[in-house]
Amino acid sequence: MTENNYNASQIQVLEGLEAVRRRPGMYIGSTDERGLHHLVQELVDNSIDEALAGFCDNIVVTIHEDGSCSVKDNGRGIPVDIHEKYGKPAVEVALTVLHAGGKFGGGGYKVSGGLHGVGLSVVNALASKLYIEVYRNGKIYAQEYHRGDAAGELTVTGACEHTGTFVRFWPDAEVFETTVFSYDNLKTRLRELAFLNKGIRITIEDQREGAQRMESFHYEGGIIEFVQFLNKNKVVLFEQPLYFEGKKGTSTVEVSMQYNDNYNETVFTFANNIQTHEGGTHLTGFRNALTKTINDYARKYKLLKENDQNLSGEDVREGLTAVISVKLEEPQFEGQTKTKLGNSEIRPITEAIVGEKLADFLEENPAIAKTVIDKCLTASRAREAARKARELTRRKNVLDNYSLPGKLADCSESDPKKCEIFIVEGDSAGGSAKEGRDRKTQAILPLRGKILNVEKTRLDKMLQNNEIRSMITAFGAGIDVEFNEEKLRYHKIICMTDADVDGSHIRTLLLTFFFRHMPQLITGGYVYIAQPPLYKVTMTRTKQILYFYSDLELNNYLDSINRQNYEVARYKGLGEMSSQQLFETTMDPETRTLLRVTMEDAIAADQIFTVLMGDEVEPRKEFIEKNARLVEDLDI
Repeated sequence: MTENNYNASQIQVLEGLEAVRRRPGMYIGSTDERGLHHLVQELVDNSIDEALAGFCDNIVVTIHEDGSCSVKDNGRGIPVDIHEKYGKPAVEVALTVLHAGGKFGGGGYKVSGGLHGVGLSVVNALASKLYIEVYRNGKIYAQEYHRGDAAGELTVTGACEHTGTFVRFWPDAEVFETTVFSYDNLKTRLRELAFLNKGIRITIEDQREGAQRMESFHYEGGIIEFVQFLNKNKVVLFEQPLYFEGKKGTSTVEVSMQYNDNYNETVFTFANNIQTHEGGTHLTGFRNALTKTINDYARKYKLLKENDQNLSGEDVREGLTAVISVKLEEPQFEGQTKTKLGNSEIRPITEAIVGEKLADFLEENPAIAKTVIDKCLTASRAREAARKARELTRRKNVLDNYSLPGKLADCSESDPKKCEIFIVEGDSAGGSAKEGRDRKTQAILPLRGKILNVEKTRLDKMLQNNEIRSMITAFGAGIDVEFNEEKLRYHKIICMTDADVDGSHIRTLLLTFFFRHMPQLITGGYVYIAQPPLYKVTMTRTKQILYFYSDLELNNYLDSINRQNYEVARYKGLGEMSSQQLFETTMDPETRTLLRVTMEDAIAADQIFTVLMGDEVEPRKEFIEKNARLVEDLDI
């Protein structure tokens, strides 16, 4: 038996940037594509902080031919004088010491998104090579780093008349799953930053062979243009978005809003340029002011009768597109992920600014006010009808089995983490799935035909649809503001549709429903797409059966056997498979392939659902014409 020597010598202290390289996920979230792009974001955030301080108005992001990426700005340039404590130039300290930065109350920055002081040093730690140039004091200072360590001294390489910083880095293939930057991914975030910081020009350029392109974003209208961009493919109730701005102390609040004829609420909130996905005090203040102001106006001008109930928050937000952006000195985010703003002082500031300025607007524009309130009243009537329909879909607790939809073949396991539900199209596939499934952990819900397109449907009509009601009831977590993740009965919701055009359409309709009314299912990682095989190959001599999931996979195999002694069958739909085949190929956790549905960018997702599933034909036609050439396998 070995001696258990657990003593001081076994306590490791990770010096310098070693901690970052050992546990990169703690600093950038992950080492996949998202983490890779986070590095660029860290550098851009530094440049934006310079812009917020009033010293920068031009940022250039370049993806170079060799796959490296650089960020250049015309700010003040990182200080190059010797840091008293470390005896090194300040720029070297910023690159090699965690939590070193000008954002901790030393007077460097009043407003900043990057509060942890880890941005530049983390990028340096996770880059196989980093090169920095600082333009300051009429000189160009340059230094190179390899995996976080300085390869030489900071040296003066030339003279210049401008100021700023240039950082180019090569992501480390030892750390990241991929080192290939996505132009579109970066473009989306940079465009968002340009909207949020009016007057700043942000340029992105791709210099890679065969992919050369460049775009520049510059919005003098700021978030007004952001709202116009979000409503681009929607019919708006009034032409120009409203814009409110106010300041109290060091905190500023900007709000832009506009109504459209849609039924969905599209509100994006930001604090110091960081998207607060879970909202927070600024969103609460905005919603309170909106509901109160519209109700007060409707009462004052008798648009709401004496006996009428007040309009609810949901009523006044139907068809609303809004962007709320706050800038504050000491933001308090709930968690490192920065998804919810916690500063209590921001709520009353936002509430006061929106309440006062919205009331003035309604008074000055009675025709628009009446149009908006008419829409809210229609929403209220529909919502009352929806409330009655909703009662039928609400389950009080897990034991209320009588309230589960009749078509659902439920599983016996009670722990939601172990349970999964397959949404299948048609009774034929449903029958095979019910027969072949693992009854302990797998539930089956067959849907008849295509579900409603919820993008074009008001809530009350949607809740009258049997298929949608069945799903809401089966999942058990409710919808919209009532959605409660803790009540979710299955932690895997698997769309299992045929591998043809109709199957893809049903899948898109399901995803539209989840995105608009249960977005937490997608952000929480509960939604999956099953991958049924396309081909069955039977070896004529041995009678061995093999399944293939793509044309490439099939052809590679057939080439390997010289295309002899086989029979191939293409599955048209899941209903053609026996229950055993369906389980083995598509449902068995040991052998199946599932694709998890994720959402990288809520703004882009909102737009694409509006284009593809909304009422407007022109944007959809334009999208099809633009992307038709990308279709490789069309089932006609």
